[in-house]
Amino acid sequence: MKKILVVLFVLSALVFSFAAIPNPDTIIKREIGEPETLDPAYAYDTASGEVIFNIAENLVAYDGEALNKFVPMLSTVVPTVENGYLSEDGLTYTFVIREGVKFHNGNDLTPEDVEYSFERNMLASQFGGPTWMYLEPLTGYQYLEQSVPEFIGVGEWSDLFNEDGTLKEEYRDDMIAFYEEVIDPAVEVNGQEVTFNLQIPYGPFLNVLAHFSAWSVIIDKDWSIEQGAWDGNPDGWWKWHNLRTEDAAFYDYLIGTGPYELVEWDRTQQQVRLKRNDNYWREPAPVENVVLTSITEWPTAKTAFEAGDVDIMTPDQQYMSQLRGREDEGIIVVEGLTTLSTDVIGFIWAINPDSKYIGSGRLDGNGIPTNFFADENVRKGFQHAFSYSAYIENVLEGQAIQPASALPQGLLGYSDDIDKPSFDLNAATNYFRRAFNGQLWNRGFKMTLVYNSGNDSRQAAMEILRDNLAQINPRFQVEVRGVQWPDYVASRRSYTNPTNFFSWLADYPDPHNFISTYYNSDSGYYAAYMGDSYSRFASLPQPEFGGVSLNDYIMMALEETNTQKRAMMYENISKFAVKHAINLPVAQGLARKAYRDWLKGWERNPMQGSSDYFYILSKEE
Repeated sequence: MKKILVVLFVLSALVFSFAAIPNPDTIIKREIGEPETLDPAYAYDTASGEVIFNIAENLVAYDGEALNKFVPMLSTVVPTVENGYLSEDGLTYTFVIREGVKFHNGNDLTPEDVEYSFERNMLASQFGGPTWMYLEPLTGYQYLEQSVPEFIGVGEWSDLFNEDGTLKEEYRDDMIAFYEEVIDPAVEVNGQEVTFNLQIPYGPFLNVLAHFSAWSVIIDKDWSIEQGAWDGNPDGWWKWHNLRTEDAAFYDYLIGTGPYELVEWDRTQQQVRLKRNDNYWREPAPVENVVLTSITEWPTAKTAFEAGDVDIMTPDQQYMSQLRGREDEGIIVVEGLTTLSTDVIGFIWAINPDSKYIGSGRLDGNGIPTNFFADENVRKGFQHAFSYSAYIENVLEGQAIQPASALPQGLLGYSDDIDKPSFDLNAATNYFRRAFNGQLWNRGFKMTLVYNSGNDSRQAAMEILRDNLAQINPRFQVEVRGVQWPDYVASRRSYTNPTNFFSWLADYPDPHNFISTYYNSDSGYYAAYMGDSYSRFASLPQPEFGGVSLNDYIMMALEETNTQKRAMMYENISKFAVKHAINLPVAQGLARKAYRDWLKGWERNPMQGSSDYFYILSKEE
């Protein structure tokens, strides 16, 4: 009997030991949305990027929390002028590719894989996609839709193609020549080295290539071709350009050299499952499995977190008070983390007439016209109808600041001297009375403001606008509606959302990354979603810029080498954006994280945003 009791005691102790850390071999993270795609040439959202940079890798990585200090990754060197791998004119970067590294399928990493990864992404690029960041320094243009027509001597990209989408035969040789003369020389292999040849000096180039930049990960050339990606030949490359996101080669599956490999992206369960790469070139990851699971509703997420069924998450700031001070329960919260990010409500100046969010589509009291936000009085009315301080204090619990424009504090050109948009219902009323020659005030409007489900802070922001607009004029009727993230992104691309809640985390720590993104209609990621009316506005000569258009002034600021003058130019752009209410910047948030105390090793670089790098994490008592 005594022996049986001892055995039972030991078994009970083992059960208790394992129960203390739920799912000890698996890290479970709560997400609020699924990835949009796993293709590096197309992925430009944080949910997609987080999966990609955990299964594929970059040439260099950030050194801890530093923003401009790097360490080798798949390259064994970080190019500098001092070590001879960066030319003094800043136009040539050379990387020595690490030997002995294998992809998840067992193939060896080679310099040719590096060359293919960048060339393939440039050729496959989607208009508005992330590859502009190295297309710009490598070719002098952000998109092939700009560079190819100029190279060939035609007006528009569409001029090169027949109505059925096939290339006009008379341009075949020109398209081949474009690859051979522009794309191919940009990235060259010489033995174990890969050299990037830039067209213009580009200070943030290493940032563009560094870890957490999903668009710069290295993929397996042979495997990629087998999956139907670009075949590596100059003839026909255009067939892979600007595909629909879901038609791209790596839409739902990707392999890399990273510490984790993809098991499955289960869109029915809204889960991404990863497993440890036991043949990783460094020490294998401490934890065998990772599950990224979408839980949109906060009560459900909170219950799972408290029960230990979720190990780590990024709660909306408004819920952090429910988790603070619970260290004795094993709940760790980290707040006030530095970010280079801005949250902006973007106005769509030319809404898709097929939008289901604009009611009748007319200024008749039952809808809004497609050019609703092209009227500056409407935009200024909205600008003064938002309760900035209430949103920051009540929704974000003070864990944010109000920026004047889309340029965040901490970057060159930011100035506290710029007058920020203010909450002023009287001013809003005056602007709305002037809108559409007074017709808007008398007729009123109906519209739907959309946010991505599960993002409660965005929901709260839209509800603040809804309530304040109704207070200004009862005829201003707004519905606030949540939709799933993939649907939100798709409707953003089709210009069907009257407004979009844009959040931008720096791709690299330079003002151009924000100013161009939000305001340059020729190349800005979010500016491109604002419609043709905005494009015309951004292309007009402006007296504030000495007769230069906003688009041209933004590019002049990028190329300006005098730091003081460059800062002044970005300050001028911010003032212009506020004056014309181009969009509605609401907050520059401070980052946060919540995790269970059995999760060890968590650290963060500001450039990874809310994403996590699971290789550094372990689960232990």
